[in-house]
Amino acid sequence: MMLLLAQWLQGMSSELGFLRVFQYLTMRAVLAALTALLIGLAAGSWVIGKLMALKIGQPIRGYAPHSHLSKSGTPTMGGVLILLSIALSTLLWFDLSNRFVWIVLLVTLGFGAIGWVDDWRKVVDKNPEGMRSREKYLWQSLIGLMAALYLVFCISENSNAKVLELFISWMRSGFALDLPPKAGLQLPFFKAVSYPLGVLGFVLLTYLVIVGSSNAVNLTDGLDGLAIMPVVMVGSALGVFAYVTGSAVYSRYLFFPHIPGSGELLIFCAAMAGAGLAFLWFNAHPAQVFMGDVGALALGAALGTIAIIVRQEIVLAVMGGIFVAEALSVMLQVGWFKYTRYRYGEGRRLLKMAPLHHHFEKSGWKETQVVVRFWIITMLLCLVGLSTLKLR
Repeated sequence: MMLLLAQWLQGMSSELGFLRVFQYLTMRAVLAALTALLIGLAAGSWVIGKLMALKIGQPIRGYAPHSHLSKSGTPTMGGVLILLSIALSTLLWFDLSNRFVWIVLLVTLGFGAIGWVDDWRKVVDKNPEGMRSREKYLWQSLIGLMAALYLVFCISENSNAKVLELFISWMRSGFALDLPPKAGLQLPFFKAVSYPLGVLGFVLLTYLVIVGSSNAVNLTDGLDGLAIMPVVMVGSALGVFAYVTGSAVYSRYLFFPHIPGSGELLIFCAAMAGAGLAFLWFNAHPAQVFMGDVGALALGAALGTIAIIVRQEIVLAVMGGIFVAEALSVMLQVGWFKYTRYRYGEGRRLLKMAPLHHHFEKSGWKETQVVVRFWIITMLLCLVGLSTLKLR
C-alpha cells in the first residue's frame, strides 16, 4: 500500500514538474511563436479563399510602376490573418494580468481597425486612396494619445490604482509633476544616461513614435514580402529588450531601467514573429495575398508601443532604418516638389519615384532584389541595435 502511494506521489510530482515548465517566460515565448505560426499556416488558405470570394482585390494606383499592374486583383486585407494569429497566440500564453501586453494588444487592434476601414473603402468604393488622410490621422492620433497618457504613468508605477493616483497628482500639480528617470529618453551606447522628458514631453514622444511607426511600416508595404520580414526581425529584437528590462538581474547588470512586467511583452513579440513568418509563406513573391493597411498600420503601431514601454525609441529608429528611410523619402519627395513648384513654377523630384523601394525599381532593380537587399540591411541594423545591450 505504501509502495503504491509512493509511486502515485512520484507520478504526480513528475506531472507537476512538467507543468512547471510552462511557467518559464522563454518557454511560453517559444510556444507563442509556434502557435501563431501554425494558426497562420493552417488558416492562410482559408482566409485567402474568403477574400477572393468576397472579391477583395488590391486596386493598383495609376502612377504605380507598370510591373505592378499584374498584381491588380490580388486579395488584400490579409493583415487580418496576422492579427488573428497574434491575438489568439498571445491570449493563450501570456499572463492575463499584465497591463503592458493588454495596452499593446489594444493599440494594435485599434490601428488594425483603422486599416480595415481604409482597405474596405478602397475595395467597396473602388477608391485606391481609401480613407482620407485627415480622417485617418485623426483616429490614429486619438488612439496614440490615449495610449501615451496611460503609458506615461504606467511605466512609473506597478498597478493601475497607483497609475490613477499619479495621474491625479499630476493634475493637481498644474501639470508640473516630474517623472522617474526610467520614463526619460534613454540614450544607447551610454550607461544609465536618461534625458528627462516630463509628462508632456513623454506623451508627445510616444504619440510620434506610435503614429510615425505605423505610417512608416505602411509606406514600406509596397512589394511582395518587403514589410513583413523587417517587422519580424525588429519585433524579435525588441522582444530581447523586453526580456532584459523585465528582469531585475539582467537590467541591473546591463544598466537598463527595470520595468516590472515588461518582460511579458516577449510573448507578444514571439507571437508577432510566428504570425509574420506564416504570412510570409503566402506573401512571398509572387504574392498570393497582401497585408493591406489593416496589417501594416497595426504592426507598425505595435512596434512603436513596445519600443516606448522598453524605453528604446532611438534603438527602434536604428533597427527600423528601412521604415525610417521609406517615410523620409516620401516626406522629402513631397516637400521638394512643393518647394520647387513654388520657387520655380515647376515641381521637381529628388527621387524617380517615392517611396524609396519604387525608386530602386525605376533604377533597374528587380522586385526580389529590392526586397532581399532591404531584408539584409534590416538584419544588419538589428544587430547594431542589439549590440547596444552590452556596448554601453
